Amino acid sequence: MPKADEPNDKAPQSLDARIAAFEARKAAEVPMRAEHEKSSQDGYRLLADLIGGVLVGLGFGWLLDRYAGTGPWGMVGGLLIGMGLSIYTVVRKATKMSAQASVRSEQDKADGDTGGGPTAPKQKRD
Repeated sequence: MPKADEPNDKAPQSLDARIAAFEARKAAEVPMRAEHEKSSQDGYRLLADLIGGVLVGLGFGWLLDRYAGTGPWGMVGGLLIGMGLSIYTVVRKATKMSAQASVRSEQDKADGDTGGGPTAPKQKRD
């Protein structure tokens, strides 16, 4: 048993090994986390496009009602046109994102990535 005044050479080596294992686990988690963040960003972008299209249509309808004096029909028409265009835009973007995701998944399968997450073995705890 080492005395209290003697330096322990094994402690820094053990610490270095544990730090390297921790960094390897964190590095394996980064790509999966980035993929999930990108998915949520894409969802929020589609939602913003949908809401923005409806609001822009309402705004143009209100302007038409205000300056042409067409009553509520400008807003109704603007709402319908804005909703239709925003749904068309969102469906088109979602289709494009889906195609890109399927191409990425096919490339991952070809590279041998099974998508199972980090491949580092779990450590036993005492």
